[in-house]
Formats: sequence, structure tokens, C-alpha cells
Amino acid sequence: MTDPKELIALIEDAVDQGATSVEEIHRRIAELPLRALEQPGLLERTTQDVRSIQDASIGAVYDAIRDVNHEVAKLAGELLAPTARRQQAVPSDGAEA
Repeated sequence: MTDPKELIALIEDAVDQGATSVEEIHRRIAELPLRALEQPGLLERTTQDVRSIQDASIGAVYDAIRDVNHEVAKLAGELLAPTARRQQAVPSDGAEA
């Protein structure tokens, strides 16, 4: 069986990488209408303001997802620690130490 700490780290890393990938896609998609608004040059300043607010908002959402992920990983570690200690106390042949 895989060490619970390794499993937690693997899951935490996967969620972090997934959130980062989704954030990058989200930013690219959100950028498309802003680029269209900038083309004529009529709304350039307004578009820059919207882009700044949008960028900060998107970043805050994905930062929160990563923060929650780290807290879940810590909680999982705390919950699995007693199980890991019990597994270490039992020899591989299943007999109690």
C-alpha cells in the first residue's frame, strides 16, 4: 500500500496543477471579449479597467481553490496519521508486534 503522506501529496499536487491549468484557460477565454472591445480603440481605457478587475477576481478565485486544497491536504494528513501509525505497528505478515 502507498504511504498515506505520499498519496496526500500526490492528490494535493494534482489539484494544484489542475486549478492552475483551469485558471490559465479561464484567463484566455475571459480575454477574448476584452480584446474585441479594444480593437476600435473607443473603449480602450474602460477595457483596461475591466481587465484589471477581472484579472484580480480570477486570481483570487483560483488562489482560494489552492488554499482550500492545502487545508484539505493538512486535514487528510491529520486524519490518516493514526492509520499510518497502526499500519507501521503491524508487521507485514499481519501478526501484531
